[in-house]
Amino acid sequence: MTISPGVSFSVHAQDGTARTGALELGRGVVRTPAFMPVGTAGTVKAMYVDQVRDLGADIILGNTYHLMLRPGAERVAALGGLHAFSRWQGPILTDSGGFQVMSLSGLRKLDRDGVTFRSHIDGSSHRLTPERSVEIQTLLDSDIIMQLDECVRLPSTRVDIERAMRLSLDWAERSKRAFGSQPGKAIFGIVQGGDVPDLRIASASGLADMDFPGYAIGGLAVGEPQDVMLRMIETVEPFLPKARPRYLMGVGTPDDIVESVARGIDMFDCVMPTRAGRHGLAFSRFGKINLKNARHAQDHRPLDEASSCPAARDYSRAYLHHLTRANEILGMMLLTWVNLAYYQDLMAGLRAAIAAGRFADFRAETREAWAKGDIPAL
Repeated sequence: MTISPGVSFSVHAQDGTARTGALELGRGVVRTPAFMPVGTAGTVKAMYVDQVRDLGADIILGNTYHLMLRPGAERVAALGGLHAFSRWQGPILTDSGGFQVMSLSGLRKLDRDGVTFRSHIDGSSHRLTPERSVEIQTLLDSDIIMQLDECVRLPSTRVDIERAMRLSLDWAERSKRAFGSQPGKAIFGIVQGGDVPDLRIASASGLADMDFPGYAIGGLAVGEPQDVMLRMIETVEPFLPKARPRYLMGVGTPDDIVESVARGIDMFDCVMPTRAGRHGLAFSRFGKINLKNARHAQDHRPLDEASSCPAARDYSRAYLHHLTRANEILGMMLLTWVNLAYYQDLMAGLRAAIAAGRFADFRAETREAWAKGDIPAL
């Protein structure tokens, strides 16, 4: 169904609460469930844009905060927008910058209208309001724009959580008004409310009344245990329109993703696979593999001989161990490639399992493989 001018979302199959479908934007189709590699400053770290595309990613994420500071939204717009600038021709989702600004505790001042903060790069002063955030994302030529919100870290008091939730609802309305109508593009509202069920419900209900094209769940993966995160998803899901895409922001581990898909989530992003790759940690169908461990030093086997990813299939664990211990850039590149390939394979597996009505089996098989962990070294 059409959810915004030139944008549609359809659910093709459902298995329990898990679902698979397609989000059609002006620049292409995003198959769901989808994992969006994070391209914070206009690049997915340690990856060529063609590699990211060839792994099966339909959409990537850009960061408003970092891009507004360097090189600047107006400069990116003058250079043709983020797609031309980075050579990524598929859809791009940009976050609002709110999470990064809220993380600057000592460098920001919040009020009802917006937030004033100092750059972590050079100390220069900047002002971000819901309207300015949407303007920046529009200058970047984002395909999915996120409302500006206030995210509080957990644990926090109910008073602080409710204040931030109410402010985020106000900013959601202002953001949607500022977005207006942009054919082929969409704006998502963000559910806040911390770990307090009634506040989460109030936020989701308030956003649903505003009729956003899509809905994100924010303020999780900020220090709370997994069971709290999953409980909040279960709390919110019944109050989000079923005919709109649902995006869980900043999540997460493969297990987090599988369990969240089981609860009706369609879209994910996280820096985990790229960050882990730069620090010697590989994700595979055998679980996590720490290439810093000495036991890999003489292991001639690849990470996964059955993988379609050359980095996982064609390089020995011994070589990857050497590159990691030597802090070689190639090691970071290869392991990032491995991890993003695993994440995209996981999403493809989820989509296929839901379509075939065997999601429960896929979920159990994936968890069992990860529980066993890596096969021992020779």
